[in-house]
Amino acid sequence: MPEGHTIHRIALDHSKVLVGQTVAVSSPQGRFSSDAELVDGAALDNIEAYGKHLFYWWDNGYVGHVHLGLFGKFKVFVGSQPEPRGAVRMRMVSSLATVDLAGPTACAIETVAQRDAIVARLGPDPLRRDAQPSRAVERIRRSKQAIGALLLDQSVLCGVGNVYRAEALFITGIHPQRPGQGCSDEELLALWAVVVGMLRQGVKDNRIVTVDRNELDLPRGRRIKRGDATYVYHRDRCIRCGSAVMTAALGGRPCYYCPTCQPS
Repeated sequence: MPEGHTIHRIALDHSKVLVGQTVAVSSPQGRFSSDAELVDGAALDNIEAYGKHLFYWWDNGYVGHVHLGLFGKFKVFVGSQPEPRGAVRMRMVSSLATVDLAGPTACAIETVAQRDAIVARLGPDPLRRDAQPSRAVERIRRSKQAIGALLLDQSVLCGVGNVYRAEALFITGIHPQRPGQGCSDEELLALWAVVVGMLRQGVKDNRIVTVDRNELDLPRGRRIKRGDATYVYHRDRCIRCGSAVMTAALGGRPCYYCPTCQPS
């Protein structure tokens, strides 16, 4: 499932070709046809990313909601409108580009009130300017659950997935199985700052790179390979101390950690 940096990057990229444009909206697959009719030919005012949710604000008062889930994907065709390929749930066509969406968990045209109800269930998004880290800190400090599980709970904070969870906990030296209430405010604020920095870098790079290239034996300027881009996630050994990387099943996913750098 895409992590928060991907959703914010999509919002930025789609804004360049859709916002301020009159957009033709259709459903080649057919499953979205009745919703598409509500905004077909309307102008798009804004695209908002919130955690793993995308909201498309139309000038006629409707809000499009997209959650990619595990299988959802967008394809953007700049300056062209090819024949739809595969099960395209939603197609948006402006004078600049064609944007196709296939396989999302959610794709609907809704009201502002419905958008607000979704957002009300979410914790703060570290990539948003209006984020309040104190909300996440307070929620974690009250919980007996493991911090590794809490970081995947979108009602605690949103946008963090399995990779950023493992990497942020490693950087801050927090064992993923430590209860939330066993973390200090200072530790949690430091964790929040690390998450913010990682996600912002992810938006900029359009990929996940959490490792400091100075800790890799790479020639200057060489692109970091995917398998070398993390400290502990999907690694056999910690690149700092050489200890065998371990996993703990938390939040329904394996959380990678170094037992030496992240003592219990």
